[in-house]
Amino acid sequence: MLTHLSLSSISLHRTERPSWPRRSVLSRSPLLLLTALLLVFFLAACGDNRERAAGEDDRHAPLSGTLIVASKSGDDVHFIDRESGKTLLVLPTGREPHEVEVSADGRIAVVTNYGDRESTGNTLSVYNVPEGSFVQTIDLGEHTRPHGLWWLGDSDQVLVTTEGNRTLLVVDAVRGEIVRSFYTDQAISHMVAATPDLKRAFVPSIRTGNVTVFDLDTGELLAQVYSGAGAEGIDVHPEGHEVWVTNRSDNTISIIDTRTLVVLETIASEDFPIRGKFTPDGSLFLVSNARSGDIGVFDVAKRELVASITLTPPVPEGVDETRYFSEFEGSSIPIGLVVPDNHRAYVANTRSDAVSIIDLETMSIAGHFASGREPDGINFSPLKPVNY
Repeated sequence: MLTHLSLSSISLHRTERPSWPRRSVLSRSPLLLLTALLLVFFLAACGDNRERAAGEDDRHAPLSGTLIVASKSGDDVHFIDRESGKTLLVLPTGREPHEVEVSADGRIAVVTNYGDRESTGNTLSVYNVPEGSFVQTIDLGEHTRPHGLWWLGDSDQVLVTTEGNRTLLVVDAVRGEIVRSFYTDQAISHMVAATPDLKRAFVPSIRTGNVTVFDLDTGELLAQVYSGAGAEGIDVHPEGHEVWVTNRSDNTISIIDTRTLVVLETIASEDFPIRGKFTPDGSLFLVSNARSGDIGVFDVAKRELVASITLTPPVPEGVDETRYFSEFEGSSIPIGLVVPDNHRAYVANTRSDAVSIIDLETMSIAGHFASGREPDGINFSPLKPVNY
């Protein structure tokens, strides 16, 4: 187990900008200045070519890193090698873990312990990814049913929704304490997403269909924007100008302007859209449709469906029919989504106890691997446990 001091050392540190001389020798020599400019343009052109080549090679690069999957029925979290699909280690969580979030540097993983139908959860489990170890349990006190997570940049802080008392928390995952809290006033405030500048946070409510918008600097509740019945899945575009929300009861996706908070457009989705994620380049938006058992892939610029990928992992024998959404017969019940790069995505299938690999180049299934009992929350770290 890590100590407080050792865990603190994994946070990122900023470096000061160097001070530059006010007037360089180039400014005193036109010939030298012209030569330097030509050299800069030449190197920039070469750099562009190198970047394009690297981008082309990325799709063939080794699939390094670790998928971190929370299994609700297993009360544990699985650390899975992305390349081989092998489970490296399994660590215990609290009762019924639902979501997983990873720090910007990939070193810390946090899991929300939601609790089951009989017992209410109010804790977070924290892990050190490169050490492959459990670090601590964070007690949220009166804040119950923790669910959605979103890491705040390169800090040690993470946003956490707590459905039990309709709050959005800012939690320091290193110190293990609540830093701030915001009241959503919306039942089942489920997931959360924030803009890249960390100015605004968006919390959809399954019960009301509203998205609560907070100013993270002032704590002010800016608006309740109606998205659609069963508003649940949410992600902010990498450029920060739009937030897309999946409305599971309406079978729609709402596109909201993050600045004006106006719903720009609503587009149709397949059955019971429950999660949504952008590719890192922002060109595609992936939606897991729990009832119809497929992944919808949308062209973001055109705002239209470009592929529907049916998930067909085998269902293990003797699956407990008291699981969530067990009435969705014939579906693997895809829920959790993570998109580590522009070439592959990974989907947690809660009925099939498996994660499916989606090839975004061919819009097809590249395979499946086992991932514990009733996998739901899923995330990714570029790091791997060193001893596994």
